[in-house]
Amino acid sequence: MADWAGKRVVVVGLARQGKALARYLTQQGAHVTMSDQKPASELAQAVEELQGLRLDFVFGGHPPTLLEGTDLVCLSGGVPADLPLAQQARQRGLTVTNDSQIFVNASPAPTIGITGSAGKTTTTALVGRMAELHAQATGVRAWIGGNIGRPMLEDLGLIQPHDFVVMELSSFQLEVMSSSPNVAAVLNVTPNHLDRHKTMAAYTEAKARILMAQEPDDVAVLGHDDPGAWALRDRVRGTLWSFGRERPPTNRGASFGGGLVVLQDGRQHQVVSSIGDVQLRGEHNLQNVAAACAIAAAAGISIEAMRQAIHGFRGVEHRLEWVRRVQGADWYNDSIATAPKRALAALRSFSEPIVLLAGGRDKDLPWGPWADEVTRRVDHLILFGEAAPKIAAALRPFAGRPRPMTTDLCAELEQAVQAAARRAETGDVVLLSPGGTSYDAFADFAERGDRFRALVRDL
Repeated sequence: MADWAGKRVVVVGLARQGKALARYLTQQGAHVTMSDQKPASELAQAVEELQGLRLDFVFGGHPPTLLEGTDLVCLSGGVPADLPLAQQARQRGLTVTNDSQIFVNASPAPTIGITGSAGKTTTTALVGRMAELHAQATGVRAWIGGNIGRPMLEDLGLIQPHDFVVMELSSFQLEVMSSSPNVAAVLNVTPNHLDRHKTMAAYTEAKARILMAQEPDDVAVLGHDDPGAWALRDRVRGTLWSFGRERPPTNRGASFGGGLVVLQDGRQHQVVSSIGDVQLRGEHNLQNVAAACAIAAAAGISIEAMRQAIHGFRGVEHRLEWVRRVQGADWYNDSIATAPKRALAALRSFSEPIVLLAGGRDKDLPWGPWADEVTRRVDHLILFGEAAPKIAAALRPFAGRPRPMTTDLCAELEQAVQAAARRAETGDVVLLSPGGTSYDAFADFAERGDRFRALVRDL
């Protein structure tokens, strides 16, 4: 474990991960300066949460003078790796890192890290539940966090060597990491976050960093149905496991087909569950279940724990989450779908007539395939937010098709919900699956999903 006593550290960003860094590093004896581009008036609550810690604060920007006498710069999750202060730090030979890197280096227990363009939160939550059930039977503990839930640094002092640690890792976190989890999973790599990473090559490289520092006795788990993830197999340094519809090419991993979820460990194959026992809608969620089984098996979790977790798992908030039935129509919250491809997976999970709410803020991703599917499957389309005009333009090449039968353009989510309520009929599915981020109107997808649920409950 690193010796932080007397080290001078700049933490950029007073969000969730930045606050966890502040607490941990000051407890370890470091001198910490917190820097945020927002003015002090907007950060009073965050400062109050850190009361009692020996911290300095710089608000309203990140001046280069912050680097004078500094040993390390840590970026909170939403802070881009090419921030001018981070670039200046690298030019001075300083290390730029984050809370996930520090945790992986310090964890006394082996770590399981999961990333992907889609499905990583559901898969992480399911693996976490499998680990919890296995831990209950064996007298250890399971810890779940990272990009979801609590930053793992919050619990570092309680984790024991035989515990399970399950982390979701985003491309934003990975792009500044130089350590890898002991079990590292890449579920898929498809266009996402190009507004930040700019190119698919840069985005892929960020995802691939989860594998770069693994050792021969570590395990990598890749989705063999996804070309982007499977293309990373040549970078695997340890044992390769995989998952998908067909049996894994490596003879290690999980598959779903013939009505069963099946696990192979290199010697034998075992049935984990019937597909009929999976509580989640859509083939993309069968991919997530298979991924979770492969990851859990690679980490030494029992098949019985996997089976119990699958049977009782009903998903995660804001991911194809059923909200309520209103006058015979079922309303679903899929606010997590912040990319068109993610929204497509949600559409394909339903056979019922669909009223679709889409929009938010665009991430410089292509909408053509989404528009093609929408004009085949959606009866009523409700567009809202900044991206509404761009999405409407993507639909124009398909104008000759009979669907969507109606298209409404709304400025805000509230108006979109009211429009959807007017269009919905008995037997319909009303689906919020935006395809864009929430940042035009909300702090994150969870706040948007919470607002959607409240609006639907008020109908």
